[in-house]
Amino acid sequence: MLDYDLHCHSTVSDGLLSPTDLVARAAERGVKVLALTDHDDISGLAEAATAAAQHGMQFINGVEISATWRNYTLHIIGLRIDPANKPLADGLRNIRSGRGARAQLMADSLAKSGISGALEGAYQYADNHGIIGRTHFARFLVEKGYCKDVRSVFKNYLVKDKPGYVPHQWATLPDAVSWICGSGGVAVLAHPGRYTVARKGMGQKTLRELLREFIDIGGQGIEVVCGSHTPEQYAEFARYANEFNLLASCGSDFHGPGESYRDLGRLPDFPLDCRPVWLAWEADPSPASEAAFISSEENQRGTDRVNR
Repeated sequence: MLDYDLHCHSTVSDGLLSPTDLVARAAERGVKVLALTDHDDISGLAEAATAAAQHGMQFINGVEISATWRNYTLHIIGLRIDPANKPLADGLRNIRSGRGARAQLMADSLAKSGISGALEGAYQYADNHGIIGRTHFARFLVEKGYCKDVRSVFKNYLVKDKPGYVPHQWATLPDAVSWICGSGGVAVLAHPGRYTVARKGMGQKTLRELLREFIDIGGQGIEVVCGSHTPEQYAEFARYANEFNLLASCGSDFHGPGESYRDLGRLPDFPLDCRPVWLAWEADPSPASEAAFISSEENQRGTDRVNR
């Protein structure tokens, strides 16, 4: 089993556990190296880093950036980023600024299908109102009995051609990758299986076009082992990693107990011949490879960097 988990979420975005509690759960489950990758927000990194140090765990600064490519919404993980980097912080702030308007449109769409009070209900589940998103609406729909669990929500609501779906223009793929690389980080294509198996998902030709463009603009990694992938997909995306000379990443994509496909610290090994993404920083002993943490207040100013 892998003792790295490089994709998980806290209450800073759409997770159920605070950064401190998330790190504690990871430590209990044997994770040795953890990256917190909240959606479009890095304000939980300082708290998570402090908790990781208390558990003797190596911590990697991370983020998961929402990006639009053609007509697809992609998620790009940034690992070993510098959270004090101004273009990164400014870019994430711009993404967050559009989430409130999108949430109102989602609630309006649900209201047309007879579901009222969705906006207020979703915000009750969002500790960070700036990161209001589909998962918060999903929890509201479960609470009201429209679906049995969060995973089933995304089969009947909030996805294309279903109530609550709202198309949205996120960051461009080149911008997302440039922010990550410009901050000293490694850009990783998150859960590629979600883009290929979803309804009207991309085919192999389109996926290859995506991977070529991703590499051309600086992308270095692809998630091979992740919570939503099947064992068959581990092998499939290991083949893509080898074909395109991409580093292989792994992460549970854990959001909370009872909601996620996998718990923290429960990831199988990579298929043979994969080159792990951590080779990118283990081979580079530059100062950027050291974990750098700032508080959420400092994040707004982009100053007073603190090195662990």
